[in-house]
Amino acid sequence: MSNIFIDYMQPSEKTMDNEREYSRIMTAAVVNERFRKLLLSNPSLALKSGYGGEAFNLESEESERISAIKATSLAEFARQMNGCPPRTNMGLLAAD
Repeated sequence: MSNIFIDYMQPSEKTMDNEREYSRIMTAAVVNERFRKLLLSNPSLALKSGYGGEAFNLESEESERISAIKATSLAEFARQMNGCPPRTNMGLLAAD
């Protein structure tokens, strides 16, 4: 008997794989200053280089998206990697 009900709250295997790789990238950046600096200055090269002799397993579309991130801190990089837009330093402007 087939189950026609789908748990839409259950993440897909692709989503889980991406999140696993995000975690690996961020872990490498936290524990290694050299990798962190490379990730912030040249994310594309950091992803291609891998860490600890291991490659990051991202699909090309995800790799391109992460390579395009421009961030000055690891926290901002993580926000953007997880799909949040970059924060701006603009406050609210007071009306005259």
